[in-house]
Amino acid sequence: MHNLPLLTTVGVALVYALVGGVIARRLGLPTIVGYLVAGVALGPFTPGFHGDFETIRQLAELGVILLMFGVGLHFSISDLWHVRGIAIPGALSQMLLISLAGYWLGSEWGWSPGGAWLLGISASVASTVVLMRSLMDEGLLHSPAGRAAVGWSIVEDLATVGILVLLTAYASANAESGAVKPVLIAVGKAIAFLAVMLIAGARVLPYLLGRIANTRSRELFVLIALSAAVGTALGASALFGVSLALGAFIAGLVVSDSPFSHQVSADLLPFREAFAVLFFVSVGMLVNPHYLAAHWGQVLALSALIIVGKSALTAITVFLLPHPVHTALVVAAGRAHIGEFSFIIGQSGLALGLLSEDQYSLILAGAIVSITVNPILFRTITPIERWLKARPALWRRLDRHGVVEPARPSAMQDHVVIIGSGRVGRHIAEMLGRENVQRLVVESDPLVLSRLQALKIPVLYGDAANSEILRHAGLQNARLLVITVPDYVSALAMVATAKNCAPDIRILARASSWEGGRRLTEAGVHKIVRPELEGGVELLRQTLQDLHFSEEQTGSLIDLAREEAMGVDPNARTG
Repeated sequence: MHNLPLLTTVGVALVYALVGGVIARRLGLPTIVGYLVAGVALGPFTPGFHGDFETIRQLAELGVILLMFGVGLHFSISDLWHVRGIAIPGALSQMLLISLAGYWLGSEWGWSPGGAWLLGISASVASTVVLMRSLMDEGLLHSPAGRAAVGWSIVEDLATVGILVLLTAYASANAESGAVKPVLIAVGKAIAFLAVMLIAGARVLPYLLGRIANTRSRELFVLIALSAAVGTALGASALFGVSLALGAFIAGLVVSDSPFSHQVSADLLPFREAFAVLFFVSVGMLVNPHYLAAHWGQVLALSALIIVGKSALTAITVFLLPHPVHTALVVAAGRAHIGEFSFIIGQSGLALGLLSEDQYSLILAGAIVSITVNPILFRTITPIERWLKARPALWRRLDRHGVVEPARPSAMQDHVVIIGSGRVGRHIAEMLGRENVQRLVVESDPLVLSRLQALKIPVLYGDAANSEILRHAGLQNARLLVITVPDYVSALAMVATAKNCAPDIRILARASSWEGGRRLTEAGVHKIVRPELEGGVELLRQTLQDLHFSEEQTGSLIDLAREEAMGVDPNARTG
């Protein structure tokens, strides 16, 4: 057998992660728990096969880049602005207080000041991945409380990006015995990088994406998206001395303003998920179970700070702002864990010599415990609300609605989503526009995209068969979906995706054949139209009239033609 250490390590890591993820889901836990435990099993501190950590670590760096690129792609100023009253003061005050508590814990355990601060900061930052998964599982993602939790997470993410810059400056100061000059240089480089990206990058990256999109090659588009993420991160690190994570985040932020951002996100999703798994496995490989067993008291103390301290402090903060009890409980449950950003901060601390591997192992143990417990916290929200309501005096004191944040309306409401903009789709979009009916065209041809934008027709660039794209089309709030693509196989994929996003939406579709109409009807399309047949139907009507057929005979024959277009077997027609 060939000696393939890289392939062997990655293959075994993926299998371990698969087994761990399946077991975690069977137990009702987030899959991240399974990936972390898989890393522990693959690490050097447990018996059995030991993966090559250096190999996994380098691949994990790609996972960090794609994770942070995705965070930048999905960053939304409007989402943050809508819940600014709770997210900004709440997140910043909670991060400060938990960081102070973590610093005190680290100092009590004899950690260096830098290591103690990193312990506190790591404990103060929750996982966006775990939060979004929990909110979706509980059906809370689009609720006012869910939006408040997401806004809170956005503020923490931004604060973490700033912390990564400060870590670089801190390392520079340490390298020259606390000199101020290296700190200023490090901060200056970070500012220069931001300026270059927001001024030049905001023009170059969307331009390159557009040029490659014009080639209509899916492979080239995926390659330019990957190159934008990885290339910017590497360039930022090599030329400006900032972290890979910060470079990838800014690259995603720049691309998010382009019309291609949703398709970039959809195309990179498989890569992001796969390499993120390797990132979590690499994190788990650093966990030393023997050290944790010998310091179980520290594990319990840190876990208590993350789970009990953060959730209690978050709930109190929301009560003081003030907001409803339900919002306070949802946001509190959503913050009572740590995850990928804590890992990134911890790894930076390792690289800078501020943390030892054993200390980092303790942070990882806190993550595993808190992520494991987090789904249980969400399940306690309803019982706690019920218990509080049974005590009216306490409920009235806590449930104050002074500045309740309403659910942010989607960018479009009661609109018509039109997939495809050939002659049929564009005609529909133009007619609806004249009647002031809100519409959104989903189009994958960049040339058509430019024409629609010139006509001021709202358009979303991307492949409509991808659930990531249709989710951004706001199907849950749409009144109608019109599929104009002639290929019924592609239309079937779009119908299945649409039904998954919005099961109750009414769908009209185009079909070019009887078989296509039948298959689309079976898939759940409410109305089938065959444009090629409509001309024949009208010609048939004129022919029958010229032959002096009765109106009844003419109507019957035309009904038969239309039933065929709807996918009804003409042989099954009776009467």
